[in-house]
Amino acid sequence: MVSFMALVLLPTLIAAAYLWLWAEDQYASTVAFSVRKEESSSSLDLIGGITRLTGSASADSDILYDFIRSQDLVAEIDSQLDLTAIFSRAWPWDPVFAYRPSGTIEDLHRHWQRRIKIIYDTSSGIITLRATAFTPQEAQQVAQAIFDESSRMINALSHEAREDATRFARAELDRAVERLKDARSEMTGFRLRTQIVDPQADLQGQMGVINTLQAQLADTLVEFDLLRETTREGDVRIAQTQRRIEVIENRIAEERRKFGEGGQGPGGADYARLVGEFERLMVDQEFAEGAYRAALANYDLAVAEAQRQSRYLAAHIRPTEAQRALYPERGMLFMLTALFLLMGWAVGVLVYYSVRDRR
Repeated sequence: MVSFMALVLLPTLIAAAYLWLWAEDQYASTVAFSVRKEESSSSLDLIGGITRLTGSASADSDILYDFIRSQDLVAEIDSQLDLTAIFSRAWPWDPVFAYRPSGTIEDLHRHWQRRIKIIYDTSSGIITLRATAFTPQEAQQVAQAIFDESSRMINALSHEAREDATRFARAELDRAVERLKDARSEMTGFRLRTQIVDPQADLQGQMGVINTLQAQLADTLVEFDLLRETTREGDVRIAQTQRRIEVIENRIAEERRKFGEGGQGPGGADYARLVGEFERLMVDQEFAEGAYRAALANYDLAVAEAQRQSRYLAAHIRPTEAQRALYPERGMLFMLTALFLLMGWAVGVLVYYSVRDRR
């Protein structure tokens, strides 16, 4: 009986006296939210005004859960609201539930774990949070600060995701632009050096000259055959026609030599190599233009995709303001204290009698 009174009854009475006489009332503020992602579907859906609101991946909620429990958040909110003053308002007459003002940031973070209770539903991604303080206004301020900082963090994650989505596409577009600039610069240098805008057009002009000469040669040959049939041998016109045929044939051969290797084209350049260089530059320019169009389309698609996928924090329960104190839960704490003291005393008594009986 003496041990029961000393180990159970007296500590229970002391705990009851502390809970009902010294422990300060605490008020709770509750807020519940989840990470949401707004996704606009295709352009047809956008025209029809159809927008889907879907929950984010569980990774976002996991990150947010760790962030709320982190020391960084405690330090940030402490700089905004002075958590030391809020949690130590009942110090020193309530040393059990109040925070010691001289504690370090690690002590404040440890006390934060007692003050902030988080319920995380992994299946739905909903986070329910309860913050307690010695006044209802301060409890609501702490809950609101947690929600604001969590929303800021989610917005930062969304911004980083958008930047990552467009950074690679932007780099590809920049490379395509530089390649197109180089291709066009080489084409411009070729035209300035050769004084030819389009060798293909110049080549067609040369072929037109050859075709004209061939037509003149055909007419002259017909005329030569007629003169041989209608005139006498030694006629001056026959000799002139023969000379004309030779000149036209020589001119055709000279024009054809321009297209062969070593042929002298415009400006004395090798016409075959000139056309080959132009075709190479043209292929490079067309390839650069195609790559630029593809990179531009990919960049526009990446920007549109990043803009239509935006995370944000949606609170379906805003931070509440308590009207009466619910904490500390004196009845429950009293019963738990009495129960554990009684169980400890009972175990001790059983061990004592067991040892005594064996002796």
